[in-house]
Amino acid sequence: MLKFFSKYKFFAVVMFILSVIIVSIIYNLYKPEPQLKVYQPNEFTKELVDSTLQRVRKFHRIADFELMNQYGDTVTLANFENKIYLTDFFFTTCQTICPIMTDHMEVIQTEFEDDEEVMLLSHSVTPEIDDVEVMNAYAKKHNAIKNKWHLVTGDKKVIYDLARKSYFTTKTDGDGGKYDMIHTENFVLVDKEKRIRGVYDGTNPQEIEQAISDIKTLKKEYLLQ
Repeated sequence: MLKFFSKYKFFAVVMFILSVIIVSIIYNLYKPEPQLKVYQPNEFTKELVDSTLQRVRKFHRIADFELMNQYGDTVTLANFENKIYLTDFFFTTCQTICPIMTDHMEVIQTEFEDDEEVMLLSHSVTPEIDDVEVMNAYAKKHNAIKNKWHLVTGDKKVIYDLARKSYFTTKTDGDGGKYDMIHTENFVLVDKEKRIRGVYDGTNPQEIEQAISDIKTLKKEYLLQ
């Protein structure tokens, strides 16, 4: 009788362990993959959002644009068709946050160097100084890969409208005029539908790691669609 109960106890323990393993496997197979939030204008601090957009709760997309990259080629949203991209705003003569930000952009480029799905976009906020020649020299200094990392210049109002009305990266008001100036550390992650999926402090190494992780999460999200 004792042997019977010992065998029964052993069998029960084995079945319990198998049940735990099976439940764990099923859970891992069917648990939802983490997804990144889709940010809308009304979810940003009001100071970051143009007054005409502060109450927008859905359907926000990055506006199209036409600028020039470091090679003098025209760049529009069409260059980012079916791409995930990270964007920022900088200027080449900046001696404070911009060198750190650009170094971090270079880190992200290295992480996704062979991934054609991921691109980078950096806008000059002093386009009157940062012409194509200047941008080309700056891009070479930071090892920007052609067709991977676009450093763009062009119409100041277009660039400033993008910062204020598409990416929500700056608290300053202005009209993109002669005396208007944007200086922001924010990086913005944009998905294939041109929606904002993440915002990061481009001077903070921990947030750069988070941006890299979020890009990988977003890639998985598309794989599962």
